Amino acid sequence: MSSTFHSMWAGLLPIGRSSASGGYRRFAWTPADADCRLWFQAQAEARGLFYEVDRNGNQWAWLGDPSRGDAVVTGSHLDSVPDGGAFDGPLGVVSAFAALDELRRRGVVFAKPFGIVNFGDEEGARFGLACVGSRLTAGQLSVEQAHELRDADGITLPQAMEKAGYDASAIGADPERLARIGAFVELHVEQGVALAALSDSGSAAGPHAVGVASAIWPHGRWRFDFRGEANHAGTTRMEDRRDPMLTYAFTVLAARKKAALAGARATFGKVSVEPNGVNAIPSLVRGWLDSRAADDATLTELVAAVEEAAAERAGRDGTAVSVTRESYTPVIDFEHGLRDRLAARLGGVPLLPTGAGHDAGILSGVIPTAMLYVRNPTGISHSPAESATEDDCVAGVLALADVLEDLACG
Repeated sequence: MSSTFHSMWAGLLPIGRSSASGGYRRFAWTPADADCRLWFQAQAEARGLFYEVDRNGNQWAWLGDPSRGDAVVTGSHLDSVPDGGAFDGPLGVVSAFAALDELRRRGVVFAKPFGIVNFGDEEGARFGLACVGSRLTAGQLSVEQAHELRDADGITLPQAMEKAGYDASAIGADPERLARIGAFVELHVEQGVALAALSDSGSAAGPHAVGVASAIWPHGRWRFDFRGEANHAGTTRMEDRRDPMLTYAFTVLAARKKAALAGARATFGKVSVEPNGVNAIPSLVRGWLDSRAADDATLTELVAAVEEAAAERAGRDGTAVSVTRESYTPVIDFEHGLRDRLAARLGGVPLLPTGAGHDAGILSGVIPTAMLYVRNPTGISHSPAESATEDDCVAGVLALADVLEDLACG
C-alpha cells in the first residue's frame, strides 16, 4: 500500500510547483489545474472506476452504481492557495485512491456504491471565494452569484471554465447527485499542532497520527475599501495628505489586537493599491480580511469592532472606508453519529475543532459528513513548509480504509 501511495504522490508532486518559492500555484481552471484533473482521471481509469465530471466541474470516480443511493464518498481537492503546500487537499485525494487499493487488498466486498471526488476551486485563490465547486453543488452559491465571480484580470468563472473546455451553462445546485450520497468522509492534513502537541505532552490521550474533526469555526471574508486622495509623494506636506494607506495600516494592527483579545483570528492577507506607484500617495487601498472565531457571536462582534476602528481612524485621516462581506460560513458541528462512529472505529482518537474551512463543512448541511486529520509536526499550512511524515501519511490511509470499510462494506 505504501508503495502505491508514494508512486501516486510522486506523480502529482511536480504539477503546478513554483521553482522560485517551492510552493504550489494550482489555481482553478488554469493549465496546472488541468494537469491535476488529468492525473485524477488517470488514477480513476487505472482502477477500472467509472469517471465523470459533474455540472460544476467536480470530478468523480465510482465503484458501483451511484444511482442505487446511500453511497459512501471520500476525497478532497487538488487546487492550492498562492505558493501553498503540497498536502492541503491533495493528501485527501491521494489517500482516497490508496485506501481503495488497501480495501481491495483486504478482499472486502462493497455493500454500497463507493466514490472518490475532487472538488473544484476549494481554496478560492483565483476568484476570491472558497469552496466554489461544493458551494454550487450544495446550492449555497447561486448561478447569478457564480457568474459575478471574477479573477484579477476580470475573467468571469464561466469564461474560465469554458476556456478550459467545460460547458459552464449548466452550473448550479445538484440535489439529485447529493441525494445519492449517504456519507462523505474527507481526510486532510491538520492545519494546526493539536495532534503533535498531544504526542509531545505525554498526554494520557497518547501519541496519535490521526484525529477526527469535531467542528469548524465560523469564518468569512470581508473587503475593506479605504479611499483617499492621490497626490505627489514628494511635494504634498504630511499634514495635507488624505492617505488611505495609513487607515489601512492602522486597521491591520487593530484587527490583530482585537482578535487576540477575543481568542479569535483576523488576517489581512491580500491587498491592492491604486494607483500603486512608488512616488504616489494612493487614492484607494483595498484589503481583504479573513476572520474566524469559535462561535458566530464572537465572530460578529470581532468584525464589527474592526469596522468601528477603521471608521474612527478614517475620520482622523480624512479618508473614507466601506466594508463588503464577500462570504460567510456559520459554525459547522459535524453530525455526531457519524463523527463518533469514526472515532470509535479508530480506537478513540482525539476529536479536534478547527478554524479552517473545507468542502466537508459546506456539504454538512445537506448530507452526513466527517473529517479525519493527519498529524502535521509543525502546524504550518498554506505554505511550502507544510508537512507530514511518511509514516503519518500511511497511518492516515489505513485509518481512512478502516472507516470506509466500516461504512461501505459492512
